[in-house]
Amino acid sequence: MTPRHLLVLAAAALALGGCSSVRLNKAPVEAGNAASAGAIKSGATSQGEAAVAPLQATPLAPVGGGAGASGGGAGPAADVARSVYFGYNSYVVDDKYRPVLAANAQYLTNNPDAHAQLQGNTDARGSREYNLALGQKRADAVMKGLEVLGVSPSQLEAVSFGKEKPKAEGHTQAAYAENRRVDIVYK
Repeated sequence: MTPRHLLVLAAAALALGGCSSVRLNKAPVEAGNAASAGAIKSGATSQGEAAVAPLQATPLAPVGGGAGASGGGAGPAADVARSVYFGYNSYVVDDKYRPVLAANAQYLTNNPDAHAQLQGNTDARGSREYNLALGQKRADAVMKGLEVLGVSPSQLEAVSFGKEKPKAEGHTQAAYAENRRVDIVYK
């Protein structure tokens, strides 16, 4: 190899080594059996340093196929919640959202032609890249929870909007908490 070739290779290596990238971790549980893959943590404050409990599908009130909160007529009844909220800088689904996942999973398993988009959102703090990655991890965590409850992966799509679609405007703790969510939108 000539010195010129070595110089070109060294320059390319330096250029590639200096590129910035966003580290994307998997959803809260990266490996394990199906029960732990979609686990929900009690008292969630960060990404999984405490024990996890497997999701259990518990029957709720009957879920109808009527017009839902999205206004498009798709999805469960209007009284079924369609948002899961998260703690600051967390993508672990808290225990209190079991009924939300169970009700939406029940609708999706009863309606195999239904499709839901899981839209991950964050508050306004942090860089655009970081928030897009965090929103994706949140959407993936909800997706895993629904899959554990029997929903077919082909019925789900996880996307991230990061901080681009705030539900609440402002820079208060209440507004930040309202924006840290995954919305389940039926198509």
